[in-house]
Amino acid sequence: MTSLKQLQQVVAGQATSDGAGVKLTRMLGNSQLRHLDPFLMLDCFESDKPDDYLAGFPEHPHRGFQTVTYILNGRMRHKDNAGHESVIEAGGVQWMNAGRGVIHSEMPEQQDGLLKGFQLWVNLAAEHKMSAPDYQELSAEQIPLSQDEQGNVIRVVAGELANGTVGAVQTSHTAASFLDISLVAGAKVNLDLPSHHQGFVYVIEGEVTVADNPQAITAYHLGVLSEGEQLLLQSQHASRVLVVTGEPLNEPIAWGGPFVMNTREQVLQAFDDFQNNKF
Repeated sequence: MTSLKQLQQVVAGQATSDGAGVKLTRMLGNSQLRHLDPFLMLDCFESDKPDDYLAGFPEHPHRGFQTVTYILNGRMRHKDNAGHESVIEAGGVQWMNAGRGVIHSEMPEQQDGLLKGFQLWVNLAAEHKMSAPDYQELSAEQIPLSQDEQGNVIRVVAGELANGTVGAVQTSHTAASFLDISLVAGAKVNLDLPSHHQGFVYVIEGEVTVADNPQAITAYHLGVLSEGEQLLLQSQHASRVLVVTGEPLNEPIAWGGPFVMNTREQVLQAFDDFQNNKF
């Protein structure tokens, strides 16, 4: 019999700020949910007040993990110390492998008076932590869509659906799925996902239930999922959710601000390398 992923915990997140004072909600990587291997952090930002975010995220370093920036409204202007520049437009994604070291800035810009999006941190295994930095950047038009007979639409940012739809991003370092799902009222979605992957459902709009659990995950909440071969989502209302799962690394985590390594010594080395312009 096929096993279903179950709802283990619902998290509301914590209001915080980062960068030069950007206001956001930290859903993962806080006192409620330290991390969810292989995911380290999930920040959600949404505001129609420019003072909440226009100061942005000035130049700062990373080492040892990947950042995933997914924009729903507005845009994010990116520039790094290697001369790479890009703009992530609404509906687009940047999947950045910081690897051995990146120094970059991320400057948000509103569109039609609104900025809304996410940044997810994905851990790297020890063998990949010092890999060469690289980027996968896709526009909304480059992300494959799949629509089922009920009218539900799945944007496959990463991963693969049972019908063969393959995500735009190739997750060669840390296996992961990243799906943006729009459900019509009264619909169900049944996803085949690797049974051992850990992950979550984040509700952008509306509300959903998982398997036969009557507890609804409402908008701006994150539901932690168990292991299982399939994920069954149901919604009585038109809803939009992110479903993100990944292969656990089961390795020690040594976290020092913008650096995530396996040992404290490696974190201290990262700070030393940064201060000595070795990034």
